[in-house]
Amino acid sequence: MGHLKIATAGSVDDGKSTLIGRLLYDTKSLTTDKLKAIEEKSKQRGFDYLDFSLATDGLIAEREQGITIDVAHIYFSTPAKSFIIADSPGHVEYTRNMVTGASNAQASIILVDARNGVIEQTYRHFFINNLLRIKEVIVAVNKMDLVNFSEEKFQTIKNEINYLATKSDFEAQKITFIPISALNGDNVVEKSTKMSWYQGETLLDYLENIDTTLTNDSANARFPIQTVIRPKTAEYHDFRAYAGKIYGGDFSVGDPVLVLPSLTKSTIKNIYFFDQEFDTALSGSSVSITLTNDVNVSRGDMIVKIDEIPTIAKELEATICWMDKEPLQNAQKYYLKHGVNDVQAKITHLSTILKTDFSGVEENTTALTLNQIGDIQIKVSKPLFFDTYKKHKYNGAFILINPKTNNTVGVGFIK
Repeated sequence: MGHLKIATAGSVDDGKSTLIGRLLYDTKSLTTDKLKAIEEKSKQRGFDYLDFSLATDGLIAEREQGITIDVAHIYFSTPAKSFIIADSPGHVEYTRNMVTGASNAQASIILVDARNGVIEQTYRHFFINNLLRIKEVIVAVNKMDLVNFSEEKFQTIKNEINYLATKSDFEAQKITFIPISALNGDNVVEKSTKMSWYQGETLLDYLENIDTTLTNDSANARFPIQTVIRPKTAEYHDFRAYAGKIYGGDFSVGDPVLVLPSLTKSTIKNIYFFDQEFDTALSGSSVSITLTNDVNVSRGDMIVKIDEIPTIAKELEATICWMDKEPLQNAQKYYLKHGVNDVQAKITHLSTILKTDFSGVEENTTALTLNQIGDIQIKVSKPLFFDTYKKHKYNGAFILINPKTNNTVGVGFIK
């Protein structure tokens, strides 16, 4: 059974929490006590239906206002696949939460209210999905029951989104449109009998059929060292292995490799997973690797294939989403965390603020404020070995930390 990480996005009252609740209900993933609480609360509110949004909105403020404020992770499974849904808020003031919720997603569901069509928030959600290079985007046109299940209304929204996609630079993205009614369950888990003009899959069927074995394209293999293993026992007196997680491609015994930043050459001798030994380790594997010669390797170093060297530099350009109340300004200093590396960093130039409606950029700016996304230039205290985010999602991302407060103030995507 594979597992799929899904990000959700939708404007206020588009029915995102209701959709997730409906998925949980129809797949029988709600516990008996949770279902009973939903039934009782729905009756208290005078509803003649189950308010499925109560299944996901966990904060008191969320339940009182009927909105999603924080990112919540919901887990459920079917016989075909297990799912993790990042339920993110849709308000513009929570753009940083949307980025956080979608950061590890393999697929994204963007909800559009069939009555309102494509609005400003839809542009923002689509922009963030492009920024994070999410390949599978499902546009769920919700509340079709409130527009009499109109094919014409659905087609209008589909045409607007397809036009918006022409402004994107992410050609590998696949956009799928599904008309649904989350409240009534049409085309969520069960096929609707009220939209005979729609011949596609239900939302759950589509999610189950997404290929979760596909990784970060054909990205180069990266093995950042988290720790050096030296047992120092009589039996393993000379044993030295390097532990970490593989990102991008794979590694095999016999591969010629380089250790960064020293550029020392070596060859992979063994690959271990606990007490088992393998000839090849795939992307996403947490393993220990030994090398044929005794080289100097420390935490924060990186092992790469000899013909797949990343960029090694002390200056970089990036797009950043600002997540702090204190604005980003030129010449400010931060800690930059890139994988297992922590370095001092200085913002040397804030060039533009990106408009999330795809209308262009704002130039000649001096500050980047909370929830804004902009392009910056950074100088770091020691060389980093990185790829662009477009080529390698793991090795092309970083976070900025305020050294005074230890708050994470920004998440960046290397250009």
